Amino acid sequence: MDAQGGGVGRAVVEQLKRACPDKELTAVGTNAAATAAMLKAGADRAATGENAVRVNAAGADLIIAPIGMLLADGMMGEVTADMAVAIGRSEAKKILVPSARCGVSVAGVKTGTVTEYVAQAVQLALREILPQ
Repeated sequence: MDAQGGGVGRAVVEQLKRACPDKELTAVGTNAAATAAMLKAGADRAATGENAVRVNAAGADLIIAPIGMLLADGMMGEVTADMAVAIGRSEAKKILVPSARCGVSVAGVKTGTVTEYVAQAVQLALREILPQ
């Protein structure tokens, strides 16, 4: 899941599809630009908007998203309270990508670049979806 221009989601999809091309990935964006970026990166299917976030969060096995997706009014106001609640209530395993732009600091997280955080998120995701 992603918002804004979909840069984090695009990078996650590219790396996951490269590592496990046979796994089906669903991209969900808060807007058409974010969704299009993830589709272009190789997502198998996609949906856009508040209802898409609610429906797909409920049925997901794994959610990878910028941390701002769990904040009402996050991602410069693109995330509604209903979206944040839907993601938070989802029983899916959640892997969050930190971002200083969301106004949230997470204790214990080393300062890094978005590229480094995405790589770490993908490694965590691969541990969840690939047999050990």
